[in-house]
Amino acid sequence: MEDYFSAEEEDCYYSSDQESLEGIDNDESDLQPLSSRKSTTQVITQESLLAAQREDLARVMDLLSIKEHHARTLLIHYQWDVEKLFAVFVEKGKDSLFSGAGVTVFDCQYGTSSFSHSSEMSCDVCMDNVPGDQMTRMDCGHCYCDNCWTEHFTVKINEGQSKRIRCMAHKCNAICDEDIVRNLVSKRRPDLAKKFDRFLLESYIEDNKMVKWCPSTPHCGNAIRAEDDKLCEVECSCGRQFCFSCLSQTHSPCSCLMWELWRKKCRDESETINWITVHTKLCPKCYKPVEKNGGCNLVRCICGQYFCWLCGGATGRDHTYRSIAGHSCGRYQDDKEKQMERAKRDLDRYTHYHHRYKAHTDSSKLEDKHRETILKKVSNSEKRGLKLKDFSWVTNGLNRLFRSRRILSYSYAFAYYMFGDELFKDEMSPEEREIKKNLFEDQQQQLEGNVERLSQCLEEPFDEFSDDKVMAIRIQIINLSVAVDTLCKKMYECIENDLLGSLQLGIHNISPYRSKGIEQAAEFYASWNSKGADKCQPLDSGTSGETSRPDQASGSGNCEDTICSSSRKRAKREETFQNNKVTLLDLNLPADFIDQN
Repeated sequence: MEDYFSAEEEDCYYSSDQESLEGIDNDESDLQPLSSRKSTTQVITQESLLAAQREDLARVMDLLSIKEHHARTLLIHYQWDVEKLFAVFVEKGKDSLFSGAGVTVFDCQYGTSSFSHSSEMSCDVCMDNVPGDQMTRMDCGHCYCDNCWTEHFTVKINEGQSKRIRCMAHKCNAICDEDIVRNLVSKRRPDLAKKFDRFLLESYIEDNKMVKWCPSTPHCGNAIRAEDDKLCEVECSCGRQFCFSCLSQTHSPCSCLMWELWRKKCRDESETINWITVHTKLCPKCYKPVEKNGGCNLVRCICGQYFCWLCGGATGRDHTYRSIAGHSCGRYQDDKEKQMERAKRDLDRYTHYHHRYKAHTDSSKLEDKHRETILKKVSNSEKRGLKLKDFSWVTNGLNRLFRSRRILSYSYAFAYYMFGDELFKDEMSPEEREIKKNLFEDQQQQLEGNVERLSQCLEEPFDEFSDDKVMAIRIQIINLSVAVDTLCKKMYECIENDLLGSLQLGIHNISPYRSKGIEQAAEFYASWNSKGADKCQPLDSGTSGETSRPDQASGSGNCEDTICSSSRKRAKREETFQNNKVTLLDLNLPADFIDQN
């Protein structure tokens, strides 16, 4: 072990059994869900989506004393950022806030939106005279017949503009009342009314920067809300772990851009093209790549064309030991030689990093397959009646191994772009790049050595060991687990402060390191007061819509520990929904199934 630890890390060692117990308890205590710690991310399920939307609506309605559809229009305009909306209200006032979002409140000036049946009015759109009860006036004051309004709403809903349907008057930016839209459309097209309600419900996720769909496939129906930091990695209650920023799999310490470039590079055939460039020449006649299989520089393509391998020029078929007939290539071509050398160097560099990236990825997969074997050894050890009864240090060390393997694997993708010319060519001088590269690789090498030692210790047949050997291997695994955690923290600090922190471009940010692993999102519970909840009426108490969500091309992961709420809390939440008459929409049910029920 001395070969893998530096002198700075000797404080992490535990020489006695009592110290090791304290060390592993402190190290892995964060892994357990604590009720006192508030999660920064929340899972919004199918049932709680409507409640989450109503919570923000109630806050805006209470502050501005406005109707629900006005509050929703404001929130959609400001992407459901309540704090930003309040800031604009304080800085610019209510009039500027409303005009910018297309909200017009003239209720006191125009009275009700409908007229009496006895009166007859003319519609300025169709130019027909219709009874007054078939005319509708919006908050902005424009009044047209119900048929024209319905046709206007139908077109806008079919065009996907349900969330912000503007008045059809010329140069009027006022947003139409959603209750009027729903009532008029449902009389002629009930299916469009359901679609309209679904769009309004989905706007809380589609237009909200702090809420995103879980990218699991098949879709679990959940969304994740990040309270504070949008740059985080989170685990949904379905077990899917993903980056909240780009919705791809967890990839720290790579930035989102680095990971996207690395995935594309590993997926496409760019490196195959580089190999062809280095090892083949194009025939000057048919332009197909030709690989030389002999020592003579006079090459013949399958099409019958002879050409010089040195310069690629077409030649005759005769040659001597000094020259080729009809051609002489003694001139040096600087650009072509440099291009070939650069392609070969880039290929070698990519192969170096990809080989190590894939090696750790494959090791993680194999170790995951051996999980059951290791847990079986724990079960056998517990049945042997040894002095040591608690074997949680094995599972803790196993979890630490999986996390560190993932970090090591992605660290090679990070190093490929961090110290290459593709992203940061002008950000660092060659001398500065070399210094930072050596600093990072030293920490990477220390972490790699300790991870391999931890993997080796976990594969030991400790279920066959005596008491003394079990205690010895236990202390080794605890020490290695703590050391690996410390080295991971140092690597992240180095990346954030010394590497990415010194760059002028701030587009490359990484998710912070979490010793306890990927954060599990807590279940969302509505917390608005009953007064605000009573003001929020259901979108449509008689209809239920289903949420359409395009599936992402990424697999659904498995989770060992899922966050489960107690039956008492769940019953309390359902009772709250019933008391407030909130219609829960099952977002995964098809429309025909909902209609039948």
